[in-house]
Amino acid sequence: MRIPKVALLLESSRAAGRALLKGVADYVHHHGDWSFYWEPGGLERAWPKLKSLDLQGIILRDVGKLEEVLAFGVPAVVVGHSRAEVPGLVNVVTDSATIGRLGAEHLLGCGFEHFAYCGTRSAPGEHTSWSTLREESFCQRLDEAGRLCHTYATASAGQRSWHQERHAMIRWLRSLARPCGLMACNDDVGKEVIEACKLGGLAVPDDLAVIGADNDELVCGLSDPPMSSVAINFERAGYEAAGVLDRLMGGAKRVPSRIIVRASYVVPRRSTDILAVEDASLARALRFIRDHARQHISVNAAAGAAGLSRRALEKRFRTLLNHSALDEIRRVRTDQIARLLVETELPVATMAEVLGFGDAQHVARYFRAVKGQTPLAYRKTHGRRHAGGED
Repeated sequence: MRIPKVALLLESSRAAGRALLKGVADYVHHHGDWSFYWEPGGLERAWPKLKSLDLQGIILRDVGKLEEVLAFGVPAVVVGHSRAEVPGLVNVVTDSATIGRLGAEHLLGCGFEHFAYCGTRSAPGEHTSWSTLREESFCQRLDEAGRLCHTYATASAGQRSWHQERHAMIRWLRSLARPCGLMACNDDVGKEVIEACKLGGLAVPDDLAVIGADNDELVCGLSDPPMSSVAINFERAGYEAAGVLDRLMGGAKRVPSRIIVRASYVVPRRSTDILAVEDASLARALRFIRDHARQHISVNAAAGAAGLSRRALEKRFRTLLNHSALDEIRRVRTDQIARLLVETELPVATMAEVLGFGDAQHVARYFRAVKGQTPLAYRKTHGRRHAGGED
């Protein structure tokens, strides 16, 4: 039996690319042998020898000589970045609408009244819809909460230097009302925002709290302070991309045209570790809820921590945050459940014990009331392995 030879033209300098590759490797480990040609530098470096490799399949980013590669007639999966989706092919696309919404909800939960978004501008011939979609979703969620958003766009990475960009960014950051919750379109831009804050004499998170997207632990850790980020499940997308390519190489004619790279929760770090509410009692209640997210929390207990009656606490939540104290408790508790569902293989019954619920049925009812689906259905959709994790 002939072993398929597959080219992986995916860079590995960022966590997203490494996670995609890990997902591909995981699929092959469970479903049969492939022979790989991997070029970490991507298509441009692979191009001189690509025609001579006798490939049966390709997974590549949408850069450079994409049309020339597709002209080979070899089954291919395209990972979107700088272009619109390629008609007639399987496209790997990030769920930018959910990413923007999660960023907004995290910053709203910090109590901010002022918000900003820092994205990227398209270079000539480039289509950075992912940044625009995240911005639109971020602003829409803020609009629903009765908040405005100020926006700024950097030039794309290949069209600028940080030296040229930083002065304009610093001027914009200084113009924002403070304290401000800011979302960057990805972790790289978020790190630049934090550096610009430092150069401009702005404190993070006291003046500006910053959240990125991709949850690249290296980039987030190199930021000072470490940066909060929306976790995006590239590993799962790599697994699914390999599965679709396997079917294409086997002669399948009907396969999904799109593989969604899903986002499901925020990883909080020091860059957003602030409660930007002037009401000290409300801030104490919010801190209590955050600090006890892995325990059973009642509204009465939060009110006690705030030094208020339950009725007074509820009034302040409604007036200042536009939602109830119970809504806040449910949000932080379900975020804990969601993270365990995505990052671990723990049974729901074990999660119930870890998080202070009575039993698995209680967890399921609680989670479904907020997320609209059962924990097992959520894990099937968002878990790091493919649906069911079948071997």
